[in-house]
Amino acid sequence: MPTTIAIPRPGADEYFEYYDRYIQQVPGDDALPALASQLDAWVKKMRALSETQALHRYAPGKWSVKEVLGHMCDGERVFSYRALRCARADRTPMPGFEENEWVPASKSDRRPIGEILDELTTIRTGTVMLFHSLDPEMLALRGIANDQTISARALAWIIAGHTLHHQKGLRENYGVGG
Repeated sequence: MPTTIAIPRPGADEYFEYYDRYIQQVPGDDALPALASQLDAWVKKMRALSETQALHRYAPGKWSVKEVLGHMCDGERVFSYRALRCARADRTPMPGFEENEWVPASKSDRRPIGEILDELTTIRTGTVMLFHSLDPEMLALRGIANDQTISARALAWIIAGHTLHHQKGLRENYGVGG
């Protein structure tokens, strides 16, 4: 039985301003419903893409659909790890990650799109379970990432917003994901 009933919207002092662009995209007053539901129907639509469609780049130098999905996997893993560290009262500073270096290193274009989507949904299951296990005191705990203070609660909202950000980008720039 989950101990967390809700993950309320974080205060502006719980994250650095850059992440406001993600947090503001998440509707409502609880991040958990978005985390629990935002992938299901979307992943089904994405599974309809052919391998050729999944390699599409909307402009030279832009990521392919597969690379966006791989980045979503990497980002969610990093943000979830940061939330775990915060929730365990670990104040050891956590470094940032350079997405523009990680994406080519992931070699996502070599992988079947279905495998990447399976990975994304598996990671999300773990993310939801992690946040279900946190009580309000744990959610309020803060850590240091990228030399900035951040709370476990804010990271739940960042994960949900990061997903929405990339779903929107895939719809608008690539015409996929409906």
